[in-house]
Amino acid sequence: MTTFPGSPRLLKGGIVLLDPNTGTVQRIIALQYNPATLQRSLTARTVGEEADRSQALRLIGPPQETYTLEAEIDAADQLEKPFENQVVVDHGIAPQLAALETILYPPSSRLISNNALANSGVLEIAPTEAPLTLFVWSKHRVMPIRLTSYSVTEDAFDPQLNPLRAKVSLGFRVLSVDDLGFDHRGGNIYLAYHQQAERLAALNRGGALGDLGLTGIP
Repeated sequence: MTTFPGSPRLLKGGIVLLDPNTGTVQRIIALQYNPATLQRSLTARTVGEEADRSQALRLIGPPQETYTLEAEIDAADQLEKPFENQVVVDHGIAPQLAALETILYPPSSRLISNNALANSGVLEIAPTEAPLTLFVWSKHRVMPIRLTSYSVTEDAFDPQLNPLRAKVSLGFRVLSVDDLGFDHRGGNIYLAYHQQAERLAALNRGGALGDLGLTGIP
């Protein structure tokens, strides 16, 4: 069945991993199906309840922003054309799950290297720097994030016990310039995200005092 030629192209949300130093794309993870909902939470960063009254309206930085979403992954579509999707035939959706899960893992090569350094007497070993992780939800929302939680429910399997269908819950926090700094590549990406929100806010027509039942501000 062909689709209507004038139908809009459906964009997918997803995650992009970059080398934090060079900006080279290391991995692109497009969600198979866009989640129906995104849950977002913003917590203002103020000077605190104990601050002097003169500081009551001051913000000390961008808000702390968190996201949660649930994404479904299903091998059914690919298994309809097994000769074009041999990886799915052999492994089910395990590679797709692993692509998400390994965001939380340091590379095994680094673990082996750190162990070798420890055995050779090195007393202080620097923690592994993870790739710069971006969450992409349209060109208007591209933000650096830290994946904070991951859980998966696998509810269908092939005869070799490869998972065929799963629901993945992701939680992450947006990393701002306060986390990354203005000179970091991720800080620049966050600043562009912040400025895009300001541009969108400027497009809002707003209202009038009369809409609120007021003729003026007391």
